[in-house]
Amino acid sequence: MTYSNSTPFTPALAELAIRGELKLLELEHLPIERCIGRYLRQDIYPERDNPPFDRVCMDGIAVSSRTVREGVRRFAIEASQQAGAVPMVLGHERNAIEVMTGAVVPEGTDCIIPLEEYESGPDGVLLHAHAKSEPFRNIQRKGEDGSPDVAMLKSGARLGAPELAIVASAGLASVAVSREPKFMVVSTGDELVDPGQPITDFQVRRSNAHAVVGALHNRGFGHVGNDHIRDDEGAMRERLLKHLEERDILVLSGGVSKGKFDLVPKVLKEIGVREVFAQVAQRPGAPMWFGVGPGGQLVFGLPGNPVATLVCLIRFVIQAAERAMGALDRPAEHIMLVSPVKRGRAMTYYLPVTLKLGESGKPGAEPQPTNGPGDFLGLAGTDGFVELPPRPEGFEAGFVAPLHRW
Repeated sequence: MTYSNSTPFTPALAELAIRGELKLLELEHLPIERCIGRYLRQDIYPERDNPPFDRVCMDGIAVSSRTVREGVRRFAIEASQQAGAVPMVLGHERNAIEVMTGAVVPEGTDCIIPLEEYESGPDGVLLHAHAKSEPFRNIQRKGEDGSPDVAMLKSGARLGAPELAIVASAGLASVAVSREPKFMVVSTGDELVDPGQPITDFQVRRSNAHAVVGALHNRGFGHVGNDHIRDDEGAMRERLLKHLEERDILVLSGGVSKGKFDLVPKVLKEIGVREVFAQVAQRPGAPMWFGVGPGGQLVFGLPGNPVATLVCLIRFVIQAAERAMGALDRPAEHIMLVSPVKRGRAMTYYLPVTLKLGESGKPGAEPQPTNGPGDFLGLAGTDGFVELPPRPEGFEAGFVAPLHRW
């Protein structure tokens, strides 16, 4: 797909351009205990009706509702029906069967009276005056939740704890999921020094890479490498070429602007990475670069300022990685501002926020503007950022905007 780079992309156009370059990652079959956080690549159907029988929903006694409506209030207990036991048949309509949650409803009964609505004695049980006896009370009917011809989960669903339970209920010991993308996080620059190493007055700590790696791990990505390349064109070419051969997604921090030592775009072009765009109309994060390697690898050149780095990672990179795994599109989360923003921007503005309850008792976002794109200290304690449209005059309290969580 070809785009003109004569003017900066809007975030929406940048997202569309990235999506147009995505290739679906290969699928693999894994045992369900290794599938947490993965994306399905098959539809999941019940192996039988769900539930597969009329199921007892509360501990109590199973009776005929018609018998209760005829005025019978005392019942003899014939037997006990446990979950997982062979279904029983009520021998006499004026009797009851003690039942446990999850058991099959005994044949000849159609109402479960819970423990709280009767008294037990040597002669059986006596229903309280307020005991109710509607047909199928406290009974989940066979097939009520699903049938074998209707998918319980669709391909593209993310497998969290509830979804794994659904897969297991279908009788599947393994399932088809997308392979995880292999990331390499690369920071560039002679000024960067790793934590724990000696540092001079004119250098800074290499912190962006740790934030990026942490954010990727926090979203469930396990194959994440981490590299630091100095401002040496030869070394950069060699290392980036190696990473390109071994990884699906490269995330570079710094060196993508127009300075003398911003070598990344030039080197990427030399090793076969095709530039898709190099500017996005957004603050922070305008000098964001995106390209595609000869094998379809995704290459993101994120700005070096820490706030811009994290914003672009969350807004574009993670979203692209999830889509490459076949993730279903999810509706954006929206939230209202609980305080006004006095000054906006002439382009899309990503504003850090903390989440709180507003005066109305509804959840809202409290703006936490940083002291510029380099103020990573200002992000501490924030929950994410809102995406505000171009509007230099600012935004009133109550304005609703998309929320992106860290």
